Amino acid sequence: MSKVEMISGLYEAFGRGDVPAVLGAMDPQIHWHEAEGNPYQPSGAPFIGPDAVLNELFMKLGEDFEGFAVHPRTFHDAGDVVVVEARYSGEHRGTGKELDTQVCHVWTV
Repeated sequence: MSKVEMISGLYEAFGRGDVPAVLGAMDPQIHWHEAEGNPYQPSGAPFIGPDAVLNELFMKLGEDFEGFAVHPRTFHDAGDVVVVEARYSGEHRGTGKELDTQVCHVWTV
């Protein structure tokens, strides 16, 4: 299996709600960075470890957004890195505003 196929499979797992599969593929010491200023870690400091990603990011996204989804568009194989161009969607539960945000994910494999 190629690195792109592996990462693509993780997006598919996340899309069908198989979060344990996504977390299980992560290194125990993963450093997950979100953009500075995001509401879950505004300092830009990383979430360290799968449990932090689950509890401090994924769970909060599920609480804040109805139908939160990640829509990968393009996968780029860059050796030990896979870059994914994607979009987020969902409806914010507090405001009713629709989320449609362009994102770029960089995975070190």
